[in-house]
Amino acid sequence: MMTPSNGEHALDLQAGNAALRPVRPFYWSVRRELWEYRSIYIAPLAAGALGVAGFMINIAARLPAVLRGLPMIDAMHQRDELMLPYETTAGLIMAAAMIVGIFYSLDALYGERRDRSILFWKSMPVSDLTTVLAKATVPLAILPLLAFAITLAAQITLLFFSTTIATAHHLSAAPIWAQVGAFQLPLTLLYHLLTVHVLWHAPFYGWMLLVSAWARRVPVLWAALPPLGIVAVERILFNTAHFGVLLHHRFAGGPEAMTPTMSNSFPIDPMMQLTPLRFLASPGLWIGLAVTAGLLYTASRVRRHRGPI
Repeated sequence: MMTPSNGEHALDLQAGNAALRPVRPFYWSVRRELWEYRSIYIAPLAAGALGVAGFMINIAARLPAVLRGLPMIDAMHQRDELMLPYETTAGLIMAAAMIVGIFYSLDALYGERRDRSILFWKSMPVSDLTTVLAKATVPLAILPLLAFAITLAAQITLLFFSTTIATAHHLSAAPIWAQVGAFQLPLTLLYHLLTVHVLWHAPFYGWMLLVSAWARRVPVLWAALPPLGIVAVERILFNTAHFGVLLHHRFAGGPEAMTPTMSNSFPIDPMMQLTPLRFLASPGLWIGLAVTAGLLYTASRVRRHRGPI
């Protein structure tokens, strides 16, 4: 049997290192963001803990009466009564994650210029595009997945606590389990996060990262004033509001992400119809992603020529 020589081993190691070389800077850049911005995970965790603690008190006080009164109300009101803690907790966590994503994006590239750490990071063998993509990963991937995990843990905790309260009062917890479902609610939540909070809102985060790379002072104002100025100028000159409607349509999630059955319900209603093919076929999605790619690339070019403030 022939054994590989030391030279062949060295060539294999060099090939493996070459394959990993483009990935390692991105991986460690993402790790750097998690080390520097602890609010990425602290804020959603705090929102989840607050929601669970508050609704545990609420469930202990009113769940027995709700279960006893279920036979006297219709199915829709039964769902509203039983699902309120789960939906409100999910909304609280998603809102916290969105707020963190907004403020993180506005400070991600501005902060390193303000504290002059950009001089150190530019000396590292990491391209500007890799740095910008790593920072974009936080609001577009890490925060939604973290919100999903925290929400799932919070809802499981509330579900078992509700079951314990019902059992302690000699009541059946079957209506609660029937409404929450084993997989339906988590699947709906994940679908909502991926379609709305990631894909549909991506242009907003791309814009905020570009402003963060360019602004010399108060990036939140530079991010908000140009869109508001366009809305005002359009209204004054043409008496129309097309740009404002476009912004509202994008921020609200758009009809491609939210089906008509959800128009008067919570955005993660387990009874909603999931329409991923309709969503993926919408031109607005791909136009938004193309705009996001352009904004991120422009942010990387701006970062290359920007120095400390």
